[in-house]
Amino acid sequence: MAENGNFLLFVCHANVCRSPMAERLTRSAIALRPALRASPLVAASAGTHARAGTPMHAPAAEVLGRLGADSTGFRSRPLDAEVVAGSAVVLTATREQRAAVVTTLPAAVRRTFTLRELGRLAAALDPGEIAGERPDERLAALLAQVPRARAAAPPPADPADDDLADPVNGTLDDVWACAREILRALETLWRVIEPR
Repeated sequence: MAENGNFLLFVCHANVCRSPMAERLTRSAIALRPALRASPLVAASAGTHARAGTPMHAPAAEVLGRLGADSTGFRSRPLDAEVVAGSAVVLTATREQRAAVVTTLPAAVRRTFTLRELGRLAAALDPGEIAGERPDERLAALLAQVPRARAAAPPPADPADDDLADPVNGTLDDVWACAREILRALETLWRVIEPR
C-alpha cells in the first residue's frame, strides 16, 4: 500500500468489536451517502493484539445488523506498518492504541488520533472553512487544520474521555453504548468532510 492512501483505518485491541463496528458503520455510511460513495475513501480495521482470522464479536455483529450495517465475512487482522502506511487517517479506540500505531509507523503521527479525539477536534471547526471538492480532499484539509482545532477545542479535563470503552466483556447494552459513541464521532467527521 502506498504511503498516505485512502483508507480510514480503525484500530482497537483484538479487532473483533470496536474497530470492526467502526469499519462496518463507515462502509455503510459510504454506501448511503452519495458524496462519500463518489470518493476514493474506503474503511478498514486492524488490532494491535489481533489474531488473524477471528470472527467479529457476536453482540457487535448483532448491533451492526440492527443498525443496518453488514457484518458478514469479517475476519480480524493484526496491525502492521503496511496497513498504517496505506491509511489517510488512523482512528484508534484508545490513546494506548494510538501510541502503538505511532510506534509501528512513526511517520503516521500527524494522521493518528483516537476516534473520539478526532470527532471532538472536527466539531470545533467550521465545515465552510475546510477546503476541497471531494471528501478525501476535505479530510486532508481537516488534518491540516488540527493545530487550529486543538486551540479551539482544548483537551477534556479527563484524558480518558478521548478513549472508547471496550464492551467486549460487557452486556449488549454496553455494545450499544459503544456503537452510539462511534456513530456520534463519525457523524461529526462526515459533517466536516462531505462537500457543502
